[in-house]
Amino acid sequence: MAFIYRYQIELHDSLYFATREIGRLYETEPVIHNYALCYALGLVDSEIYSTTVAEADSYRYFCPEQIPKYEQHLTALNQQGIYLTPARSIFHASTLNTWKYANNNYHVEMEKTQKNIPSFGRTKEIAPESKFEFFIISEKSLKLAKWIRLGKWMSKAAVEIVEQQEVKRSQSEADVIFPYLLNPLDVMFSHQVISYDVVNMPPVSLIQNVKMRGRYYEFDKLKIPGSMTYRFRAD
Repeated sequence: MAFIYRYQIELHDSLYFATREIGRLYETEPVIHNYALCYALGLVDSEIYSTTVAEADSYRYFCPEQIPKYEQHLTALNQQGIYLTPARSIFHASTLNTWKYANNNYHVEMEKTQKNIPSFGRTKEIAPESKFEFFIISEKSLKLAKWIRLGKWMSKAAVEIVEQQEVKRSQSEADVIFPYLLNPLDVMFSHQVISYDVVNMPPVSLIQNVKMRGRYYEFDKLKIPGSMTYRFRAD
């Protein structure tokens, strides 16, 4: 038996992260990666994996080094039997913002200059009141925070549970079509993936409209792939 939850996220601020960079345009795809959700929802306890108290405190507020530790942090969720799917947009709008900054080579590289040449960039962000949806599969009952922070700007968002059921995984394999988002690394070991559409984004591109064969949970007329766990290598 497993508990399956359908959750919705409503943005109360604009959401920004750089899914792709096109020249000076930094675009946010209306998708929330399942890695990001685990951190935002407080399911990752960095203190467990930190060697010192100082390291745990520093990781809570900022990353002192640009080295992701997804495998180190998310493996514990496999051990607890908790899995989150990526969040798809139910409906969303985008906003385009322009920002400017002055040339600061003299400050960064200690170069002398007589010019102050402004530069600019543009960000395409997801607007407030946009809504996203994701699923949680858990071996135990869960209760999540009602408010979280997301993205580069730590945007405020409300979390609401829409539906929950306790279901059994199917005993036999069958062809499954799952229209929502999945992390391909997490599903390819437990299912035979036949066809899909790709959503390109870091750190792992996602797939949707997936046709696969394997065991599943039946949740509100939807067949959700069973036995998904966080994986970090394709081999």
